[in-house]
Amino acid sequence: MEKNQNDFELSELEPRKKERKFGTGLAVGIIAGILATGIGTSLAVNLYTKATDNYLILGPKNVHTASKNDVLDAKTEKKIEELLSYVDLYYNDTYKEDDIRDAIYKGTMSGLKDPYSVYYTKDEYKSLNEQTSGAYYGIGVLLSQNPDTMKVTVSKVFGKTPAEEAGLRAEDQIVKVEDCDSSSVQLSELVKKIRGEEGTKVHLKIYRPSTKETLEVDVERKNVNIPSVEARMLSDGIGYIQISEFQNNTVSQFKKEMEKLKQQDMKGLIVDVRGNPGGLVSSVTEILDEILPEGTTVYTEDKYGRRKTYQSDSSCEKYPMAVLVDKNSASASEIFAGAIKDYNYGTLIGTKTFGKGIVQSVFPLKDGTAIKLTTAKYYTPKGNYIHGVGIEPDIKLEYNYSGPKDEDYDMKYDNQLQKAIQVVKDKL
Repeated sequence: MEKNQNDFELSELEPRKKERKFGTGLAVGIIAGILATGIGTSLAVNLYTKATDNYLILGPKNVHTASKNDVLDAKTEKKIEELLSYVDLYYNDTYKEDDIRDAIYKGTMSGLKDPYSVYYTKDEYKSLNEQTSGAYYGIGVLLSQNPDTMKVTVSKVFGKTPAEEAGLRAEDQIVKVEDCDSSSVQLSELVKKIRGEEGTKVHLKIYRPSTKETLEVDVERKNVNIPSVEARMLSDGIGYIQISEFQNNTVSQFKKEMEKLKQQDMKGLIVDVRGNPGGLVSSVTEILDEILPEGTTVYTEDKYGRRKTYQSDSSCEKYPMAVLVDKNSASASEIFAGAIKDYNYGTLIGTKTFGKGIVQSVFPLKDGTAIKLTTAKYYTPKGNYIHGVGIEPDIKLEYNYSGPKDEDYDMKYDNQLQKAIQVVKDKL
């Protein structure tokens, strides 16, 4: 789960060159005094930079410096220099110094042993922002990556997109993008390789588990504007809304589709978050506010014990409801499912969810790069911490598609959706 706004105020200055314990302490004291007198953060940061040549981070408790843990001590710096000397002497190819630097930054984050805490280069951060906005030059698929195996799977192929035209299907596994093995990089890096200039093509190697085929396709990149919400009216006045991801524009799309369904005399509602990898906490909580009665929808707690609670007001939707979930429903979609279940406001149908109960915050850095850090845990309204556990559905039902494998998806062959229709009908 990612948030647009940072939990902490973060400023990046010039890297530290030498530890100066007395000077650092004095500078921090001066800064604390300046902040106390209200002169401002910017002046304090500038004074600290001139005094110490160090990083400054303003946190929720006090002022911290990058030298706190002494990771970059003299011994470490010397070893890096030694490694680079061997590279200069013996490496039988060319390399870019910026690539080495980026690898060091990425290695710093990977040392946390947390697959969700990562460093973004400028291009990767730009791609991340495009992903949450919903518009980009790409092929029109929703991808998920297993954090343990790094296997990349197509969760959804959007209609009227290059991916659909090329014949890609949900559950296809992306083996390679051009010459890059998909399991060797983070999903954000792979997405960057799939996207590109409009009109160019990207070569994909695909494995299709349903037929055990390995396919290779060239897919043209186009200006893809992906809706994160799709809706339709089913029989007997049952509305169906599928949320593929919780993006910046998801709330407005959800409200718009709900109004359309209401105008068609909706009597019951099915919300489908299968394959939904999550997204923005602000997005999912605003949608829950539309649906649920007054109360807590989710709350988070950080390392300092600070709790942030998200609330729903008294206005709510009063329709019999079912929610479809599966093993790829993660993070923000689990917030949605967990709140619906805790309020007993709908019936969860499908299989146990992914189990991602931690919050990531994105911190933009001064040079246009960024980092994403796990900054808190989240809990369902009843206080359940589901990380590594997942959410059990009320009705456990493995997915089985009984329609022709070589034809487009048809709702009538989706056993989970048909079960949800029957459950909602029984509540009418």
